[in-house]
Amino acid sequence: MPSWRIEGQYMETCNCNYICPCITSHLTDRPTEGDCQAAIAMRIDKGTKDGVKLDGAVFVVFLHSPGPMGEGNITVGLVIDDKASAQQVEQITAIATGAAGGPMAALAPLVGKVAGIERAPVRFSVDGLKHSVTAGKLIDQICEGVAGAARPNEPMFIENTGHPVNDKLALAKATRSRFDLFGAKWNDTSGTRNGHFAPFAWSG
Repeated sequence: MPSWRIEGQYMETCNCNYICPCITSHLTDRPTEGDCQAAIAMRIDKGTKDGVKLDGAVFVVFLHSPGPMGEGNITVGLVIDDKASAQQVEQITAIATGAAGGPMAALAPLVGKVAGIERAPVRFSVDGLKHSVTAGKLIDQICEGVAGAARPNEPMFIENTGHPVNDKLALAKATRSRFDLFGAKWNDTSGTRNGHFAPFAWSG
């Protein structure tokens, strides 16, 4: 039996052009801007670890890769909702860094630096194909699913990926993607950048 489990909703934007080459190349292609900056936002709808309930907790894993992600040297930082208790912060940190096992543990060999943990009011909302996340003044991102032709109320998907959140991701474009944290800055509202969203269920 797993010692912990969380499930909920995820969304992210990054500075790559749509469609991001990192996933489709198994992390071997160079990001379209040369480096990769991505904010992976997670809203836990139901979960527990070591007896600590995590329902309603929200956090964001921020990644900065100086080149192809598969080459490593990735800087990782964590933003946790300021409403989370000290116990919740401890458990979320263990999950998000891979210390507790689970999907994020597979990313650990590529991480060269852990930039730290920030606390901020993190807000995660879903409205149809539109997903948005803000984290104080650190992150402000919105992505909208790219509707499919067969079922226009549903996004198109990419499947069988190696993404740590889910192997099936909705294709989306970032209508707003702003980062200012851990020494990284990015600000784009062109609607041409990459985004994804999906439900997730992690355990370890």
